[in-house]
Amino acid sequence: MTEEAGTSTENDNSQKTITTIIYALQAVSFLVGITFIVAVVINYVKKSDIAGTWLESHFRWQIRTFWFALLWSFIGLIGAFFLIGYFLLIANAIWVIYRIVKGWLRLNDGKEMYTKA
Repeated sequence: MTEEAGTSTENDNSQKTITTIIYALQAVSFLVGITFIVAVVINYVKKSDIAGTWLESHFRWQIRTFWFALLWSFIGLIGAFFLIGYFLLIANAIWVIYRIVKGWLRLNDGKEMYTKA
């Protein structure tokens, strides 16, 4: 019985490590953009392993961060022809930083991203 509990704890630590790595890849994407794509690929590959755990909300947070950042980057690039796009791109970068920091802090505190009502 203790062996199963030990395995469960190791699995939890492994899943938390993967989630931490994904936040790190998102952060590094400000220097090396491809890491944002690598992060979301890992999210989708490992999504079934995380399902049903408290880390599932972090994966949802990370995936949504990627897709909304991509959407606003696209809109910002189109809008750059009209100058408003530059403001959208700056706002998007600030928003992505906020999402990474908030998620990483909640992960370190062992908390889910979304509270259950």
